[in-house]
Amino acid sequence: MTLEQIRDALPAFATDTKLNLQTVMQSTTLTPVQTWGVAVATAAAARNPTLRDALIGEARTALGDGSTAVIDDALAAATLMAMNNVYYRFRHLVGKESYSQKPPRLRMNRLAKVATSKVDFELFSLAVSAINNCEACVRAHEKVVTDHGLGEDAVHDAIRIAATINAAAQAVELAGLAPAHNQAVAA
Repeated sequence: MTLEQIRDALPAFATDTKLNLQTVMQSTTLTPVQTWGVAVATAAAARNPTLRDALIGEARTALGDGSTAVIDDALAAATLMAMNNVYYRFRHLVGKESYSQKPPRLRMNRLAKVATSKVDFELFSLAVSAINNCEACVRAHEKVVTDHGLGEDAVHDAIRIAATINAAAQAVELAGLAPAHNQAVAA
């Protein structure tokens, strides 16, 4: 399915999500790379293959030759944050200083070898961390992106995209818009 087909198929209970899907992707503060990277990363974090695949297709069309690096970084950010957000959220939630003193010993080499730019990768990671509800990661990634020149309006737009993609992923699932092979797995 394309993103337009998904929007058209969303039922009445998701009207706001349908409208927001159209408007949040037209950010004036983010570059196209940042917009599509955030969208793909957050769709991967929302774990909805239908929406993720539609956004990857749209990103390829919108970004052309540069899409491979953006998609690769977006998926890498989603994967790394799936690990980091659990780890750092645990340390925050348990609230014991002793856990904060222990080294994570988790490989994160991809953070140093991004395909796009460090600030874009950090922005993708920030948006995923917002979906995954990791306060420590949200604060850390927000600081990096703002320290490297992105303003609060850009951060705000990235989080608006993340929120809308997360809502769309839920609406797609609730509306039963998954392809037959995904429905068979769920059964």
